[in-house]
Amino acid sequence: MKIRDIIESKGRTVSFEFFPPKTQRGEDVLFETIKRLSVFKPDYVSITYGAGGTTKDKTMSVVERINRDNPFSVVPHLTGIGCNKKEITAIVEYYKRIGIENILAFRGDPTEETSKLPKIKDGFNYAKDLIAFLNESNSFCIGAGVYPEGHPDSLDLNMDMFYTKEKVSAGADFFVTQMFFDNSFFYDFLRRADKAEINVPIIPGIMLLNNFPKVKQLSGMCKATIPVELDKLMVKYADSPESIQKVSIDYTTKQCEDLLSQGIKHFHFYTLNQWQIVSKVIENLSLKAKS
Repeated sequence: MKIRDIIESKGRTVSFEFFPPKTQRGEDVLFETIKRLSVFKPDYVSITYGAGGTTKDKTMSVVERINRDNPFSVVPHLTGIGCNKKEITAIVEYYKRIGIENILAFRGDPTEETSKLPKIKDGFNYAKDLIAFLNESNSFCIGAGVYPEGHPDSLDLNMDMFYTKEKVSAGADFFVTQMFFDNSFFYDFLRRADKAEINVPIIPGIMLLNNFPKVKQLSGMCKATIPVELDKLMVKYADSPESIQKVSIDYTTKQCEDLLSQGIKHFHFYTLNQWQIVSKVIENLSLKAKS
């Protein structure tokens, strides 16, 4: 089922993001996590696509397995970076064959080995170019990323919103935000999007604090502000797994409670392939997806 139809037909949605593992042990953990989280009847799950397209094959195989074995929609990430139109066409044709109806389209990031974006002949320089290309087939519901604090490459928030609107014009049906830990950034983004007459759903992406060092690394890459209060807790309890879990559950629960109080009804959780914390958060909020 297409995400835009799911959102229109349901008053509330819950979804999860996973990443394709590199090892058999990681794969076992991933599918155990999916099994555990399936009790919450997610409306869809998304599967990431490594920097520079480095996990392309693994992403595709994980997408196929999840799509085959589960009742919920599977949304593969796809990036334009590192691929030309012929290669992207082969990927999307494969997804069509296995029944995928939704794609999350991004420009993508360079690999850790290089800070420069590769130049690909007959490729895609920006997310809007990939979105427009995917939209030509009229086969997919297309999602894209937005950045409550502004994309790291944007000169200012006005320019960031200009590029966001270009994604809508290119064919984006919905947005999922980058992580944020201070809801004021999200609310400000919604106000700016409304002023820019952006009228597609904007779903908050909620990062689970399963791994403090990893969260700090990711937040640094995307320039997501970690509030002083949360940073102090991360430092204080860095060596106590039990305390980390409690802090994570409490902080994320309060963050989502505030979003709910402001009328937010759709939640996308970045799980880091772990089920324990997000399960407790959803239980605390009575956020189980509705049939």
